[in-house]
Amino acid sequence: MTKSNVTADIFYVGANDKDLDLFEGQYVVPKGVSYNSYVIMDEKIAIMDMVDQRKAADWFVNLESVLGERKPDYLVVSHLEPDHSANLQEVLAKYPDIQVVSNAKLLGMLPQFFDVDLTERSITVKEGDTLELGRHTLHFVMAPMVHWPEVMVTYDSTDKILFSADGFGKFGALDEEEEWADEARRYYFNIVGKYGMPVQTLLKKASSLDIQIICPLHGPVLSENLDYYLDKYQTWSSYKPEKEGVFIAFSSLHGNTAMAARKLAEQLQAKGVEKVVVADLAREDMAECVANAFCYDRLVVAAPTYDGGLMPVMEDFLYHLKMKAYQNRKVAIMENGSWAPMSGKLMKEAFDKMKDITVLEDMITIRSTVKEEDINNIERLAQKLV
Repeated sequence: MTKSNVTADIFYVGANDKDLDLFEGQYVVPKGVSYNSYVIMDEKIAIMDMVDQRKAADWFVNLESVLGERKPDYLVVSHLEPDHSANLQEVLAKYPDIQVVSNAKLLGMLPQFFDVDLTERSITVKEGDTLELGRHTLHFVMAPMVHWPEVMVTYDSTDKILFSADGFGKFGALDEEEEWADEARRYYFNIVGKYGMPVQTLLKKASSLDIQIICPLHGPVLSENLDYYLDKYQTWSSYKPEKEGVFIAFSSLHGNTAMAARKLAEQLQAKGVEKVVVADLAREDMAECVANAFCYDRLVVAAPTYDGGLMPVMEDFLYHLKMKAYQNRKVAIMENGSWAPMSGKLMKEAFDKMKDITVLEDMITIRSTVKEEDINNIERLAQKLV
């Protein structure tokens, strides 16, 4: 059972899921994920979101242990994705007097997910509306496209808590000890990353609030050093590099392009570049590679020509970058080709479709194996990347 106090009368009733292999059917979660839900115990009781159907039984146990003999008055739904709303029909059946509180967009989308009639059982709120629970006052802030069109966040002005929906979330169950930023970065860029401008809009709204605690729908409750987390989101959502360094992403057929990529890494480190990360796209988590591309200020892609095109893993990587609005970076290209090199041209064309990407003119072309001339060219490229 997962139940704990956030404040004296606000409780966490979410659940850990450590059996899930792929979040959203595509992101590996080796340390699981949490589905977060909260209860505000006041003169009126509000449940803040629900959990995935996979953990419905655990959630109801947690919920009932907090409620005791009391019945909830409101269910605030901030985001309609099934990992936060799957239990809606069960809640409505269990608590026939409960009112669903959300915005018009979300309530309008409900029939796509549930066969329920909320004509007499819902309260529609808009930007700036409030809900009085007794000691607590909830303020509703619309956050469209962070990262669905119906998203809203809720601010409790009494305990100065922001219930932030998917904002400030991360992968990983709550009983896993790990540094916040790595899995938060992987979560952000792969799930929310395309929507930097809406995130910036929400951050601007949040800057006018006195926030002491952030309660996200995934990951830990944040109550200390909030400037650190807010600064990360400012950087990520503005597509600025988070760190100085070079991320080298390669695909390789017979090991020659891999050798070239690693030679470049050695040269960069020898020239004083402190942070160089090398990833074999065929063997490493694609979501982690995407996060690393956004993390560092320089990117090198290295790939052989394959059937007149790109190896699928490189094509997939470049597709992910474009899909997540990759921009504001310096990029270098290394290609390999035994008789008709095309990979460099194709990678350059992919970056030409992205915003504010500076591609170095001196593309390296390797013919099959890495020769002395290639090593000299790699050293010259390293100098340009320093």
